[in-house]
Amino acid sequence: MDPVKKSLWSLHLAVILLGATALFSRIIPLSALDITLGRAVIAFVVLAVLVKLSGNSLRLHSKKDALIAILLGALMAVHWVTYFAAMQYSSVSVGMIALFTFPVITVLLEPFFEGIRLVWQDIVSALVVLGGIWLIVPEVSLGNDVTLGIAVGVCSAFLYAMRNLVHRKYFSHYGGAQAMTYQTLVIVLCLCWFGSEKLYQASEQTYLLLLLLGTVCTAAPHALVAYTLIHLRAKTFSLVACMQPLYGVILAVLVLDEEPNWQTLLGGILVICAAIYETINAHKLHPGVSNG
Repeated sequence: MDPVKKSLWSLHLAVILLGATALFSRIIPLSALDITLGRAVIAFVVLAVLVKLSGNSLRLHSKKDALIAILLGALMAVHWVTYFAAMQYSSVSVGMIALFTFPVITVLLEPFFEGIRLVWQDIVSALVVLGGIWLIVPEVSLGNDVTLGIAVGVCSAFLYAMRNLVHRKYFSHYGGAQAMTYQTLVIVLCLCWFGSEKLYQASEQTYLLLLLLGTVCTAAPHALVAYTLIHLRAKTFSLVACMQPLYGVILAVLVLDEEPNWQTLLGGILVICAAIYETINAHKLHPGVSNG
């Protein structure tokens, strides 16, 4: 098979696997923090082995890089915890849609990192995303679990956007698998103090699910992404990545029997369309730049 086509199929598989991570928020009987800790431990071990097998070094180049790695890992730790929490409060469908406000949040934050100015199209995208989220919100009260899930999901999106911007500006000289190895290690070091007894006394089935989450749905897709970027443009990667909430919602319907209502579906379409537009626009301004 042509390497480009093979890479494209691999990329779609990677995005499907990343979308599948959302399912574990509902099928693993642990808190969002415990799921994140278990996921990070397994992903770190697997990614570290993959990096060493590929002949790359795990040594950081400077103390500044070490500090950036700690910051990135801390952002990812809170992002992963809030990612799972958003879906536990509401549903996989709602949580995935709330998370994918991050491309527009990224655009709104970029002037603080890149010294660029917002254009009117970016404001329109932000309004479209707000409209999409407004459609999903059942009532303006954090006492409602769905509304709370959306709020936590948008916070998770903000943290993910911050992580991507810091990575792009200060850490992009490291490969994707290397960067995630450092970040998963920091996540473990940050969260190991807060893991509950339920994590250490979990059933064999729960540990198998965590193993599946950390290997097949975390380490494997990040390794696949690193491979596909050898043959694909960063723009292609980013556009396919925008399919993640669609794949996540489909998997939630098939596996968890979720039934998103028309407001959720319409709101999701608006959010995804804004994400795709901003992805295309970003690569017109910054060709070859990826969100990491």
